[in-house]
Amino acid sequence: MSRTDEFLDAATKVLGPRGLMTDAETMSPWLTDWRGRFTGQALALASPASTAQVAALVKLCRSHGIAIVPQGGNSGMSGGATPDKSGTAIILSLRQMNSIRRFDSDAGEITCDAGVILQTLHETAEAQHLRFPLTLGGKGSATIGGLISTNAGGTQVLRHGSMRAQVMGLEAVMADGSVFDALIPLKKDNRGFDLKQLLIGSEGTLGIVTAATLRLIPALADRAVLWAGLDSIRDARKLLLHAQRFAGDALEGFEVIPHDSLRAVLAQSAQARPPLAAKHEWHALIELAADASSVDALPALSQSLLESAFEAGLVEDATLAASDTQAEAFWTLRDEIGPAERGLGPAVQHDISVPVADMAEFVTATVPKVEAAFPGTRAIAFGHLGDGNVHFHVRAPSDEEPRNWEHGKGKAISRFVHDEVTAWGGSISAEHGIGQLKRDELARLGDPVHLQILRQVKRALDPDGLLNPGKLIPADDGRAHALAPGARTQ
Repeated sequence: MSRTDEFLDAATKVLGPRGLMTDAETMSPWLTDWRGRFTGQALALASPASTAQVAALVKLCRSHGIAIVPQGGNSGMSGGATPDKSGTAIILSLRQMNSIRRFDSDAGEITCDAGVILQTLHETAEAQHLRFPLTLGGKGSATIGGLISTNAGGTQVLRHGSMRAQVMGLEAVMADGSVFDALIPLKKDNRGFDLKQLLIGSEGTLGIVTAATLRLIPALADRAVLWAGLDSIRDARKLLLHAQRFAGDALEGFEVIPHDSLRAVLAQSAQARPPLAAKHEWHALIELAADASSVDALPALSQSLLESAFEAGLVEDATLAASDTQAEAFWTLRDEIGPAERGLGPAVQHDISVPVADMAEFVTATVPKVEAAFPGTRAIAFGHLGDGNVHFHVRAPSDEEPRNWEHGKGKAISRFVHDEVTAWGGSISAEHGIGQLKRDELARLGDPVHLQILRQVKRALDPDGLLNPGKLIPADDGRAHALAPGARTQ
């Protein structure tokens, strides 16, 4: 029996016959990222049912030098959960670990397995008149473990913060198979480094998240959704500042949408309607939210915000959603930008951030620079102006062949955009992680001290380089490859 067969036999004993799959048909859907950019091969697909099984499997992998690619809903944007083409790693799927372990509605806390789907978490909280204050378009497939591993954001970051702010406790299996158990939430704990925060956003390269204790907040009693037409993104920035001063903590979301993106959505859907009659170069989608303690004041607050914005000359036109159905229609226009953009042809997408105060100027300056440097392209920016994170898309000229353009001019455009972002003191990854998509760029543009600390932490916690190799951590020579599985660093 070969060493590989010995490993597979032992892994089957750990997980059971249904917990380890090796046939190509079963593994195929999980070998390609959802965008279709990366496809790899795997030795097996492991689906443990408990933290104990994960720990036993990790110990077995370490003894055999088998690399592990953790995977949640496989809905990541940067190829961080896709194995390489060697076929020597296993995919470790957490989808079978989908239990709610504890729910304390009085404390506003829920402890759940890593494989719980975000939408399921929302529904569980809502049944107890609570809510989990993070949502995104892929809530029907994204898992809690994946959201933690990438420190996901979404449309409510402005008020509630990213995934990092929602995690009160964490459980993870480390590279040696030991279990880090910090699930009990403590508001004050000064026993050294906050190790759970180290694991959040590490993309499975330092440990495998198996469970988390998350904060819940009072259910939404009501909301007010406003749509404003603006002349420029600079005016959107002014409106944001006005809304923050006027509405305070009630301001839950502030999204910006250029005319070009709204037009694409309207052209794609026969049911979609423009919120405003006239054309405006930019639009702002604003949401105010209230729980039971402040719901009575929300109608007057939203109306006063609208009127004061007009009086201050901050908007060209604006409207307040008259019903929850209309509010959802406004948000659908925002959520459908991505699909509508894809329908227009090939494009390179960038998930970037710069300081919030600089975002309007960054977009104003960078859009024409990109279009001038790459004639025939169309650059647009949309998204979370309130937290300094926009999606910066650059569409190809109409006569370009998609695949060739993406791998040729597209890569050059991404380098150009990332150079601009770096010059503005920003980040090339605001909420989707580095994965394998951006690891070369992180190596090229990252601060040397920052990169060296990343490498040192990786070596300390995963000396054999078995956890999600080839993702996030650039190698010491500046090339973004990982250690060969089983090759201990010096």
